[in-house]
Amino acid sequence: MHIIDVLIIVAFIVYAIQSGFRSSGVASQNLEEYFLAGRTLPGWKAGLSMAATQFAADTPLLVTGLIATVGIFALWQLWIYALAFLMMGFVLAAGWRRAGVLTDAELTELRYGTAAARWLRGIKAVYLGTVFNCTVLAMVLLAATRIAEPFLHWDQWLPGGLYGVFLDAVTWLDTPITVADRDHPQVWVKSTNNLISIGSIVLVTLFYSTTGGLRSVVATDVFQLFLAMIATAAFAIYVVDKAGGLSGLIATLREKFAASGGPGGMTSDQMLAFTPSRAKEAGFAVLAVFGLQWLLQMNADGTGYLAQRSMACRSGKDAKIAAVVFTVVQVFFRSLFWLPIALGLLVIIPIEDLSLPLETIRAQREATYVTGVKQLPVGLKGLMIAGLLAALASTVDTHLNWGASYWTNDLYKRFYCQAWRKTEPSPRKLVWVARCSNVGILCIALVVMSQLSSIQTAWRASLLLGAGMGVMLVLRWLWWRVNAWGELACIASSLVLAPVLLLATRDDPDGMTDDAIRLLLMAAGATVAGIAASLLTGPEDRDHLRAFYRRVRPQGFWGPVARDEGIDPADGRRQLAWALATVFLAGFSIFSLLVGIGTWLCDSPPPTWFASQGWWIALNVVVGLGLVPVWLHLGFVTVHEPDPPATASVTPEPKPD
Repeated sequence: MHIIDVLIIVAFIVYAIQSGFRSSGVASQNLEEYFLAGRTLPGWKAGLSMAATQFAADTPLLVTGLIATVGIFALWQLWIYALAFLMMGFVLAAGWRRAGVLTDAELTELRYGTAAARWLRGIKAVYLGTVFNCTVLAMVLLAATRIAEPFLHWDQWLPGGLYGVFLDAVTWLDTPITVADRDHPQVWVKSTNNLISIGSIVLVTLFYSTTGGLRSVVATDVFQLFLAMIATAAFAIYVVDKAGGLSGLIATLREKFAASGGPGGMTSDQMLAFTPSRAKEAGFAVLAVFGLQWLLQMNADGTGYLAQRSMACRSGKDAKIAAVVFTVVQVFFRSLFWLPIALGLLVIIPIEDLSLPLETIRAQREATYVTGVKQLPVGLKGLMIAGLLAALASTVDTHLNWGASYWTNDLYKRFYCQAWRKTEPSPRKLVWVARCSNVGILCIALVVMSQLSSIQTAWRASLLLGAGMGVMLVLRWLWWRVNAWGELACIASSLVLAPVLLLATRDDPDGMTDDAIRLLLMAAGATVAGIAASLLTGPEDRDHLRAFYRRVRPQGFWGPVARDEGIDPADGRRQLAWALATVFLAGFSIFSLLVGIGTWLCDSPPPTWFASQGWWIALNVVVGLGLVPVWLHLGFVTVHEPDPPATASVTPEPKPD
């Protein structure tokens, strides 16, 4: 790399380290300051932090491969999550804030309060904070090696003696960390370079996330997001210009894939289609999953770092703003940058052999994103590499901070100190436990990364488990009859069904239908098990439900509990109806703008039932813009959210140690 490219990357690292120093003092006071930034985040900053975390380094590679092999329509499996993000903001975020908890695992004891709830809290802390979190971190780090390998050649930069120490260690471990085969002559050199690259990145990330807590994470995330967005926009301009401009790019694609000339027999219209009537594969099962996937996932109610950012906001209104900012940046702006990049790379780096299996072509197309970066001029290349590293860091820092919150608040404080030792740890001691937890989580993730043979297999398994739990996570906020046994049954049935579905159903690598059927079966089976268990074991204690209702004021179907509190049960149903109307109007508005502008940008065909492309673009843009004031009024004016109560512990307060 050129010295200018190196200086750009170094400047990013210096900024990240400084952010950790700036926030270390206040973050050391207590867990609320460390993990929730004292609940003082403005909405715009929390939303940008969420978007930065989702701007993972591997996502643009995924998008590039999907467009090349299935077409633009396949991206709806990513875009549809906008509904979950908006539901979190307009339906659930205020409840998360009023709960006053530190983690979503802690919420289980506030919501249920039984012995089963304590088991549920522990299981969630272990599964979400360790198993799921470390697996996701491992997948992100493994994907990062695919990006770092072509650019960071430590064997050429470090002194021979120092590099030899790392090389000997990697050779002794006998675990390749590279896409190269074990028989490749450079396999251990490439693995050593990747290990040093990942080690350097995670050490910087570990430093600022550990010292400054969530304040440092969010401050760095905002900078990282702007860096990644600017770099991606510059990359898009470069790719489109090199492909002959937008008109030349589309003309070349239509010529190449005019009639079944694309991967898997895909035509140019199928590749460019936003709507199912023109898409390559849009059967009933695929459409059903695309339509429901926002609900059939582990973060359906914000569980995880999304809820953490909502709880860290300074007000319910800020939590709503965070959800809107997150959705617009994540679904709208980011997609409009990636679409021309993926299409342009098909022109400047053509597919060499269309007869290869679709999975092979997809992997090759994902790699072209990095190949395209290598072709960038000096300065722009450094900016883009820094943007990719920033995207990686913003994902890693969030997962470290979020995972450490489970270890510290739920496992160490609740179970080790309060339940077993019957003591209350000091706030500063808990902060040091949190900092050590960051290191522990990172070590586990690195071990898991070395054992991952397939990112895709691990990801598909996590999607299956999430599909089984999503509906119950939402229902616990909306329906008083859900209990802890229902959630436990849902988790247990998901763990049983996931391997059965993976083994029992056929796998067609050239399509999406089989994965869609698995997700639908998992969601149906686990949800039925959860609801049945809730109904068979009876409701939670009424006094506990009343205390939860007074504190959180959940929307939806809380009739008997609301009546006990002297509140009209219809109020909660009306609030839920208005909130859901806001969610779907906002989602429809953003989707309409995305389809309208995206169709113009990519010269995509209108649906088969709509004759004119021009009128289709105009209709989507007008409807999208016209709905904006409607849902803004519904979400921020019509529905009033009361202020949250003072934060209080949901568990008994043992004597101090």
